Amino acid sequence: QVQLVESGGGLVQAGGSLRLSCAASGTIDSTYTMGWYRQAPGKQRDLVARITSGGITTYADSVKGRFTISRDNAKDTVYLQMNSLKPEDTAVYYCNAESFLRRTDYWGKGTLVTVSS
Repeated sequence: QVQLVESGGGLVQAGGSLRLSCAASGTIDSTYTMGWYRQAPGKQRDLVARITSGGITTYADSVKGRFTISRDNAKDTVYLQMNSLKPEDTAVYYCNAESFLRRTDYWGKGTLVTVSS
């Protein structure tokens, strides 16, 4: 069983930066893609960014050029550096670890990011 614990959320002014971290307890092997999703009030949960164990990244169009996802495989930790934050980035951010090979999908409990205008 894997547990994902997010940290780093908070309140920031528009134009500011935050760095989210997600630490996994349990085994996250090379079959897992790790990612960040977000859910704003009244909206569905959407992909923000994800990264494979080999470092291949995918970003939502809305965050390209502003957010950077990275991963430390030795620490089973994934990061999301968020720059030039906008009020529309306000959401609960969830960490995810997914392995199609192992047919497993884990979620953290989320961390709230609030961007004030």
